[in-house]
Amino acid sequence: MIQNTFQKEEEQYFQLIKDILQNGNLEEGRNGNTLSIFGSAMRFSLQDNKIPLLTSKHLAWKTCLKELLWFIRGSTDNTILQEQNVHIWDGDAKKSKEFNYIDGDLGPIYGHQWRHFNAKYDTCKTDYSGQGVDQLQNVIHQLKNPSLSRRIILTSWNPQQLDQMVLPPCHVFAQFNVSSNKELSCSLYQRSGDVGLGVPFNIASYSFLTHLLAKHCGLKAKDFVYIIGNAHIYEEHIEPLRKQVEKPLYDFPTIHIKNIYENIDDYKIDDFEINNYLFNEKIKMNVIV
Repeated sequence: MIQNTFQKEEEQYFQLIKDILQNGNLEEGRNGNTLSIFGSAMRFSLQDNKIPLLTSKHLAWKTCLKELLWFIRGSTDNTILQEQNVHIWDGDAKKSKEFNYIDGDLGPIYGHQWRHFNAKYDTCKTDYSGQGVDQLQNVIHQLKNPSLSRRIILTSWNPQQLDQMVLPPCHVFAQFNVSSNKELSCSLYQRSGDVGLGVPFNIASYSFLTHLLAKHCGLKAKDFVYIIGNAHIYEEHIEPLRKQVEKPLYDFPTIHIKNIYENIDDYKIDDFEINNYLFNEKIKMNVIV
């Protein structure tokens, strides 16, 4: 069992950074040099509406949540994110032409696999209704009819379509668990984690997803367990992260989801409220693609 013995849960993230800086292997990857370790885990409580948004620096939670809602709707069209002033996929979207896709088409990435797993991919504008496996709706069905199943799985890793994606998924496999007292936990396996920029977003995103599914399905959110395969720090992120681990920490904020809809697709950014989010100033780190 993954225990969290830190006074503040964010210290787990600090410990991961320090572990990589002290013990990481220097590796030359496809997009630059990294310090890397293999195999790490963290656990974050979601009880009492807590949401683990890092406080050692400001986390752009609305950007994170907009991306999550985009996944949930099954979209793979980056222009939809750009219209919402979300630009985290812009670098990868430049590869669209290499795949002979229209501008902004990212291929059958997360949203396609969540809602239309393995449906033959055409374009990001295609209507895939009724095609493939709607994994997310299957998860919701199981959560609304809990049987203490150990098979409530959401996977983004589809070997048959990896070569059609502008970027193979990093967060690949989530398992949901409902306890006998109707508390919902999520465990995520991530094959590759950019500790400076990606990992804080992934912690927030799957915690948002767990809170949303709990609210939607009449459950209580319990915790988020986060397992990373290759956890790495890019060379140019080393000094900013050295500064970040010296920052004071605050208690995590709370989340309030204002509405419950019949259809999971209907949730929007205005349905989410974050309260008491205290944080340090932003720390500049460039996105590596």
